[in-house]
Amino acid sequence: MYRICKRIEVESGHMLSKHPGNCKFPHGHTRAVEMVFIADTLDASDMVMDFKVIKSMMGEFINQFDHSLCVNTDDPLYGIFKQTYGDRVIGFDSVDPTSEVMARTIFFHAKEALEHGKAGAYEWPVRQVVRLERVRVWETSSSWSEYEE
Repeated sequence: MYRICKRIEVESGHMLSKHPGNCKFPHGHTRAVEMVFIADTLDASDMVMDFKVIKSMMGEFINQFDHSLCVNTDDPLYGIFKQTYGDRVIGFDSVDPTSEVMARTIFFHAKEALEHGKAGAYEWPVRQVVRLERVRVWETSSSWSEYEE
């Protein structure tokens, strides 16, 4: 099995309305998002796929989190933040935007983007045998959450 990993870093804020401590207040993290793709074989260029494909598939989606505040849509302040800061506030539908939830959200976007790549949506080819194995979201340099199917 061959594995490749693309890591993208963003400065990302969130607030966890269900948290009993200080995490219920807006705060930020230097997050790293790692996406791991696998294949049993290599392509004609001896790669699982080109790293440029991953950047094309995921760069804009992940960059939306950069200098944004992720908020549970059930939080009483969500509407005020959204009205004040617009698209820099990202709503998470009735869930706290924990690293676990963010990893799952990014995983499903990456999985869908990979299927678009297999259908020829990007400049570089993506073979049918390439699979998304997991997404890991680093919240700090010593703490991460991961999602895989």
